[in-house]
Amino acid sequence: MDVEEGRRIFVGNLPMDIRERDIEDLFYKYGRMSDIHLKTPSRPPAFAFITFDDRRDADDAVRARDGYSLGGERLRVEIVRGRRGPSRGPAGKPGGGAGEHSDFRVIVTGLPHSASWQDLKDHFRQAGDVVYTDVDRIGGGLVEFRTLRDMEYALDRLD
Repeated sequence: MDVEEGRRIFVGNLPMDIRERDIEDLFYKYGRMSDIHLKTPSRPPAFAFITFDDRRDADDAVRARDGYSLGGERLRVEIVRGRRGPSRGPAGKPGGGAGEHSDFRVIVTGLPHSASWQDLKDHFRQAGDVVYTDVDRIGGGLVEFRTLRDMEYALDRLD
């Protein structure tokens, strides 16, 4: 699986009662999916990462389902991509990495308002090599890993 090829998509704004089967039903017609990671945090909305076998299928899914209405909400669907450029957190402050970013990222929800990017980085280091973290002060965060293996370990073990 090579995320850089654009085969992995993020699906946000999902209803909290969604099941993996519902996601399959929404996306099966765009191509073969090799992996679905559904996340239902303690606070809405739920979200998922879907890996397609072919990047063209992922592109088709994004075009067709971004903005799609589901459960009264509009889905946010996009290709998972790594950010480029200097590592900056809120208000231009450094955000947990020395200018390095990765395509292997997870979104964290339900954080206490007092959580810092360093707290997040310290916690996720048990899953592997963390290259960047950021928090948004409203309970959300972002963690980027050096490898797909580390990211998948975090998704499986730290959720």
